Amino acid sequence: MSTSDMTPTTTSSDAHPRFAEALRELGLDVGVRRFPDATRTAAEAAAAIGCELSQIVKSLIFEADGAPVLVLMDGSSRVDVERVRAELGAGKVKRAGADLVREATGYAIGGVPPFGHRTKSRVLADRGLLDHAVVWAAAGTPHTVFPLDPKSLIAHAGGTLVDVRERIA
Repeated sequence: MSTSDMTPTTTSSDAHPRFAEALRELGLDVGVRRFPDATRTAAEAAAAIGCELSQIVKSLIFEADGAPVLVLMDGSSRVDVERVRAELGAGKVKRAGADLVREATGYAIGGVPPFGHRTKSRVLADRGLLDHAVVWAAAGTPHTVFPLDPKSLIAHAGGTLVDVRERIA
């Protein structure tokens, strides 16, 4: 899919209603883009947008000692669960199942935005997101994304900057 296949908007009307409300509450006016096909993976989103894979923000929910934790990671990297565990001082950390993701955030996997969640959780943002002037994140559905500078995105998410990406061997 080329960038001409996108339908950019200048309002948040294409975003999930909960996320659109979060944008309004934060006073953010971002161009939410809707795609005809789902962009559930970072690679699909990058191809649809026409950006680098590392410019995609993955909003991943983990379960740390039973509590949901949001990890914001660039699309070309993987989360090192042991580094997350150490950062949180948790006994056990694992990827959250689909039910916990929906319960904690109000969104389905593949469309979880970096903020505007149903419940407030701890947020860890990998430092690698700062490598770009603009990053793209889900706007609450697998069909929608929005651009924002990474410092603003992390601030609105209430994220703590950390190094939790897997190290390349």
